[in-house]
Amino acid sequence: MEPDLFTAAAEERQEREPAGRPLAVRMRPRTLDEVLGQRHLLGPGSPLRRLVGEGAGGPAGPASVILWGPPGTGKTTLAHVVSRATDRRFVELSAITAGVKEVRAVIDGARRSSGAYGKDTVLFLDEIHRFSKAQQDSLLPAVENRWVTLIAATTENPYFSVISPLLSRSLLLTLEPLTEDDLRGLLRRAVGDERGLGGVVTLDRDAEDHLLRIAGGDARRALTALEAGTGAALDAGESAVTLERLEQAVDRAAVRYDRDGDQHYDVASALIKSIRGSDVDAALHYLARMIEAGEDPRFVARRLMISASEDIGMADPTALSTAVAAAQAVALIGYPEARIVLGQAVVALALAPKSNAAYLAIDAALADVRAGAAGPVPPHLRDAHYQGAAKLGHGSTYQYPHDLPGGIAAQQYAPDAVHGKRYYRPTRYGAEARYAEVAERVRDRLAGRSARPERAGREDEGGAADAAPSGSGAQAAPGTSGED
Repeated sequence: MEPDLFTAAAEERQEREPAGRPLAVRMRPRTLDEVLGQRHLLGPGSPLRRLVGEGAGGPAGPASVILWGPPGTGKTTLAHVVSRATDRRFVELSAITAGVKEVRAVIDGARRSSGAYGKDTVLFLDEIHRFSKAQQDSLLPAVENRWVTLIAATTENPYFSVISPLLSRSLLLTLEPLTEDDLRGLLRRAVGDERGLGGVVTLDRDAEDHLLRIAGGDARRALTALEAGTGAALDAGESAVTLERLEQAVDRAAVRYDRDGDQHYDVASALIKSIRGSDVDAALHYLARMIEAGEDPRFVARRLMISASEDIGMADPTALSTAVAAAQAVALIGYPEARIVLGQAVVALALAPKSNAAYLAIDAALADVRAGAAGPVPPHLRDAHYQGAAKLGHGSTYQYPHDLPGGIAAQQYAPDAVHGKRYYRPTRYGAEARYAEVAERVRDRLAGRSARPERAGREDEGGAADAAPSGSGAQAAPGTSGED
């Protein structure tokens, strides 16, 4: 919305008295070259460069863009850089307070400005995901006809929160969380720059590291915490922002956790061993320490996926699905909501019945292969699709299991060197108890022996159809037998 006289006066006062503005506002970049991170969006000829007038000549005008990224990654900053650098009329709206009326007023003003003065309009719309479909529809004619060049910002996935017609008329630019190096450079610039703290304090290294953990990739959060720590230090008559003073200012203790040192591996190991030991409370404690220290949630999710197969395996085949789903969700949403997803996954894995039989099975098979116990593939299993294969006897005696009762053929599958070797030795815990019965029945049939009678079900259906019991069935408690 166009600034009124009172807003303009307030902005002029802030220009005269910059210390009255928050540190995060004072440290906003003035040009695209000052922007930290997002290098993938700032190359020559990029949409943002064209929006500020760099290389915007010729028949192709600047495109409307939708900026999507987590909080504190620079969406609003980029819009303000455009507002300072462009000679176009710049209008800012927030979807929290604006509606269709305000949007139409901007569009009408843009058409008048273009017709009367030949001046194009850039509309920055923050939090566009808060607009309803009807409100977003009101933008379409202006974007379609380029009455305005739209810069829309959102923290929500635009494929779910922005209407398709508006997406198709705009370029979607994805902003990445700032790296530690980006944030460290920003903090040091804020301490020494005259626009920031002007060197009135120094920042201890351990306090700087704690700010990076607090920030979680959010530049605004890092600068806000730095400003609070600086105020606490100056009030105490100190010239350095120490870890102790910073903890006091932000009311958040620093977790002793070095992501590149022993603590990183010790706490990660303790998390997995607590899950393996079915101690859900200890597992949640170690997870909380990793989250609070700013550990990469993707690292935690990867460890959980490994644990789901190594420590739970077939005792609860759904554990791996749970861990994989958690990893996918974490990659999509990030912190702070990722803590909920990781917490759910840790609870599920810690309370699941445990079995390392699948883990031991693949390692035992690998050990034999590495020891040379491989041997040729039996002739009836070899590829028989190419010309001349029949003359070599490939596939000639192969029995197609689907043509046989029970779907199992009494034929040799393994090479002679390991024929009859048992790698998978299932436990009787949880769902694996059922798989143990199936494995024994199938092995008997493969060897041409009569199938052992089942406790339940029909003997003539003891093949592969029985090899996939439902993961939603009753399971034993952690560490207990799956049998009554």
